[in-house]
Amino acid sequence: MPSEEELFASVDALLNEEPHLPPPAERARLREAAGITQARLATALKTTTQSVKNWENGRSEPKSPRLDAYQRLLNGWAAKYPAPGAAPAVSVAATAPRASAEPAASGVETADPPQAPAVPAAALARPATPRPAAASWRPAPKKAAQPAADPRFPHGPLAVLDGDGCAYGADGIVLDCPATTVPELVEWTLHESGLGAPKLNRHGKDSDPLIVLTAAAAVKLGLPECLEGHEQRRSLRLPEEHPVVRQVVKAKWRLTQRGFGPWARIYRKATGTQRQCVQLAILSWDALDERSWPGVAEMEPADIARVLGVYATRVITPRGSTAVSGLELMTALRPPTRATQDPATGNWVPGHNPGSLGTEPMDPAPPEATPEHPAVVDSGWTGGFLNEEAYQWVRDVDLLSDEECTLPFAVGLDLNTAFLAAAARLVVGLSAPDHFRAPTFNPKIPGSWLVDLSHVEVDLRLPSPFTPDGTRPTGPAWYQTHTVAYAQELGYNVAPLEAYLRRESGAYLDPWHDRLKTAYVDTLADLGVTKDLTDAEFLAAMGRHKDADPAMAAVLAAIKATVKGGIGKLRERPQGRKYKEGERWPALQRPTWRPDIRAAVISKARINMHRKLRNMATMTGLYPLAVLSDCVVYPSPGDSPLDFLPYAASGKPQPGAFRLGPTPGLAKLEGVQSMLWAVDLMEQGHNPARHIKGGDAVHDEGE
Repeated sequence: MPSEEELFASVDALLNEEPHLPPPAERARLREAAGITQARLATALKTTTQSVKNWENGRSEPKSPRLDAYQRLLNGWAAKYPAPGAAPAVSVAATAPRASAEPAASGVETADPPQAPAVPAAALARPATPRPAAASWRPAPKKAAQPAADPRFPHGPLAVLDGDGCAYGADGIVLDCPATTVPELVEWTLHESGLGAPKLNRHGKDSDPLIVLTAAAAVKLGLPECLEGHEQRRSLRLPEEHPVVRQVVKAKWRLTQRGFGPWARIYRKATGTQRQCVQLAILSWDALDERSWPGVAEMEPADIARVLGVYATRVITPRGSTAVSGLELMTALRPPTRATQDPATGNWVPGHNPGSLGTEPMDPAPPEATPEHPAVVDSGWTGGFLNEEAYQWVRDVDLLSDEECTLPFAVGLDLNTAFLAAAARLVVGLSAPDHFRAPTFNPKIPGSWLVDLSHVEVDLRLPSPFTPDGTRPTGPAWYQTHTVAYAQELGYNVAPLEAYLRRESGAYLDPWHDRLKTAYVDTLADLGVTKDLTDAEFLAAMGRHKDADPAMAAVLAAIKATVKGGIGKLRERPQGRKYKEGERWPALQRPTWRPDIRAAVISKARINMHRKLRNMATMTGLYPLAVLSDCVVYPSPGDSPLDFLPYAASGKPQPGAFRLGPTPGLAKLEGVQSMLWAVDLMEQGHNPARHIKGGDAVHDEGE
């Protein structure tokens, strides 16, 4: 029999393994590597059982300070890996009754389990052993498990309150809300409702509970049913002298700077780590924009709660418009601070969270700013600006061939959440820009480059990859890194004249992309559009998905609006008629006012589009009629994308070209019209991609 020290050494080796069971094929290897055979486990279990019994009976003390750890390992491993032909090992802990996690059977009471003997402190002490990076035998899960419900928020992230005092929760829960004033509603929400959502990052903050008010509930609480004024309704606010605002102030609550509008935040200063904040959304004040939340404001309260609850679970608890929520999601997933220990005092204080944008706003480089930005106005900058925008291009009618004009159909393809696909693994700058003259171009450094790309030859039947309108550059201009790198990819030399570059960089948008991609794919799957469909089945499913479940279709629209709006918010322009050029506007106070990150996303999306256009021309000989952002129109012999997309002999889609599918970056059918219709629009100077769906695509998508 091995000595006790040999067994302890083997146990320590196993304790340093990952605490998950390996697959059966690896068990023998682990036992052999640890030097513990089945016979040793059985012998050690017998010895340990007797030692523990002696300890409980008071006859002797444990022989080793590591007995507790040793016992835990044997309970888990010896019971799970019994020797061949042996009876299953019985856990030492089984000698004491354990409380069941299941409710007691009807009429049967369970006694409290006896307390285990106290374990000496020395028995818990084990020297820290460096553990190699987890590797290998842990099987990859088929699908990420849903997080367990947080016991602090048993009723979900939000509720919709109607005029009868019923608060409808996200999972079909109906709560009784006795509040008759806004301060009472805030108190009830914080202390009785059980509403809220846990933080999305361990360094972040929990989401504040959201109460959505129907028109009847708003009137019951003393609010006007509608806000009236010359401005857009979403921009209106209750005046400070309004009775409800006075009630809030009198109860020692505060409103944020945006006041009491369609999305109001009522709070008190946090005490310790406990936040005291409630969000209100007033439906009759146009809190849910029809373009982002189609049909939701007219739904019944329970259905509204379902739509917003799914969005809150998969994306984030709404904090305003979908654009605001998209921006807030970036911060929630990459909090600006984390707890760090002050070496001088030993106290834990907020410190910079690596990979985040920090807590302080950062002025952009002059070419990355907007013309009205103080950095431009105060410096007198005249060197030009980045023009990294999405495509709005129409091919010259004179470049249409006779063969193209005789094709019967014009078919529009739309890329799923093209900006989201571009955000994947996108390296952006995290530090302030530094100015360089005549630098050597490096495609791995994010920044803005002044370079002449007018010498790059592009087929006139394709848009130029370097300008949003598709025209060829005429001289030096500012470009984002991805645009210049594409010129190199095409085989051309680039010689930047100047550059504003950032020394620190990282994939800031990665968690944002991953969460929204999962939300998008899962919501499409709920509507019957799954990854396992053939291309023909996918087109059929997309044709009927909005009718399958209007509530989930609204969630899908909100997710898409969150992507576009969140990217747009990175360069929010000044609003209001009273603004004067050169003044700082409120958005500039956010660390997330980062026009360079927006430019990087749009540049990559436009380059991705051009690469597919070029590959399509190579594979099929087809050239687009028009491109608008993520939509492209092709002449086609049939009324389906299946009639012109390239497929291999095996039937699989050719990589590099447009492909149909439900994930970000893949394509779906946008619309079909006659070729005559498309040519007529082109001759009038209009973009067929804007109208091929049967309306104004830009307006319909809320851009």
